[in-house]
Amino acid sequence: MEARELLGLLMFGAAVAALMAGFPVAFTLSGVALITGMIAFMAGVFDMSFIGAMPQRIFGSAMTNEILLAVPLFVFMGVMLERSKVAEELLDTMGMLFGPIRGGLGISVFIVGALLAASTGIVGATVVTMGLLSLPTMLKRGYLPSLACGGICASGTLGQIIPPSIVLVVLGDQISNAYVDAQRELGNWSPDPVSVGDLFAGAMLPGLMLVGFYILYQLFMAWWKPESSPPIPRDFLGTGEASAADIARRIGHALVPPVVLIVSVLGSILAGVATPTEAAAVGAIGALLLGGLRLDIGRPWPIYAAAFGMIGMLILTSNYDLRIARSVIPATDAIAIAGAAVLTLLLIWGIVVSLIRVHRTDVLRNVMESTMQISAMVFVIVIGAAMFSLVFRGLGGDDTVHHLLTGLPGGAAGAIFIVMLVVFFLGFFLDFIEITFVVVPMIAPVILKMDINPIWLGIMLAMNLQTSFLTPPFGFALFYLRGVAPDSVTTMDIYRGVAPFVGLQIIALIVLAIFPDIVTWLPKVIFGTDLG
Repeated sequence: MEARELLGLLMFGAAVAALMAGFPVAFTLSGVALITGMIAFMAGVFDMSFIGAMPQRIFGSAMTNEILLAVPLFVFMGVMLERSKVAEELLDTMGMLFGPIRGGLGISVFIVGALLAASTGIVGATVVTMGLLSLPTMLKRGYLPSLACGGICASGTLGQIIPPSIVLVVLGDQISNAYVDAQRELGNWSPDPVSVGDLFAGAMLPGLMLVGFYILYQLFMAWWKPESSPPIPRDFLGTGEASAADIARRIGHALVPPVVLIVSVLGSILAGVATPTEAAAVGAIGALLLGGLRLDIGRPWPIYAAAFGMIGMLILTSNYDLRIARSVIPATDAIAIAGAAVLTLLLIWGIVVSLIRVHRTDVLRNVMESTMQISAMVFVIVIGAAMFSLVFRGLGGDDTVHHLLTGLPGGAAGAIFIVMLVVFFLGFFLDFIEITFVVVPMIAPVILKMDINPIWLGIMLAMNLQTSFLTPPFGFALFYLRGVAPDSVTTMDIYRGVAPFVGLQIIALIVLAIFPDIVTWLPKVIFGTDLG
């Protein structure tokens, strides 16, 4: 092995060691890269022109990248929904609906976890929220502590795989770049693009399959060990004297707004009406309106009018040409443009009212601060990872990775197995953002040159990361729950509880490996994406 390739591997090892020691991610990546680059330059094995390309790299990867613009919008959407008590109402309602069934409260946790994943996509917030709200109730009603803890951790990590997921947004951007690089090296200079929408569509069926596995496990436990999942009497749920109409009204009040928001965001992407970034803007506005509605439920009409306006504009946009800079505008388009103008005024009215409400209660300031902190963290890591990637490539690291992976026994299957194993273990110590921006650009171009579908590879990586988030002793979801669990719940309860769900995740990965059509079928049907 040449000296520069050895320096590249040492740089990667030094970065992982520094991250495990707790140093800030972005500064670790850029700092290790700069120090290694200077050492390599003085040794005469590195060209400093790679560092000179850094401004253009930042401009291209962060400043003008429309895909990454979806990150702060989805973060705003998730934090606003978290602060507007949507999760609390959903848990209460689902508990009321399924609680009287043996194991019903556990099923409610999985359903709410899936809904929150599709509306917030923030793993830590989901685990903490559900740990605070549902864990005390489950323990009080006699649920086995390990089963309750395992269910909450597993449902909280669904935000990794169920779209719209921040993981899929950043992963989609990296997979797209890696696929283009791989195709160009193979001589294809006009490859079909891979979009975030493709990954969203590809993740739908695997995400729902995972939720189904979780619910089946809960039903199995309720049958095998009935004492682990007792039913909850309706009197305890507060519905003993409630009429069917009243229960239906409460269920509709809790379910309809978030479901409408999910359908608006995902539906606009999957229907081809909006790009993921545009749909993220729809989600941010919808979350703001929902927050305004929750904070003043007695005066809902401005919010209803705004929601009607937003949905109406989506429908008009998909069916009519609303451009006004035309010399000739048909009568039907003119009517649609006028209708869109009225709907815009309704939307503006609702947004202004919602902003006033969330500002008066100080929710807006907290949401904006959280959004700024999370988004700044992501983009600073993007810049640090860009520096790391430039130096790594300048040291011939991409060639080293290529030789390592192509030299493995078993061909493409052996390479994918090793990559999945490495990503699984790295997920113990590194966050998905570091893995996505540092590891994926190294391994994905090599794997994608082996005639592997990039959408399938992206979903496998996302579900693999989700699995590592659950695995003891280092899974991040376990730490989140440990921080809010009562003292009566031991760390071993949490570890024992998540073990079966880790097994279910591994089974799901094996199923996707054997039947890749589960991932690739929906993108092919919706977008016509067929990448092999």
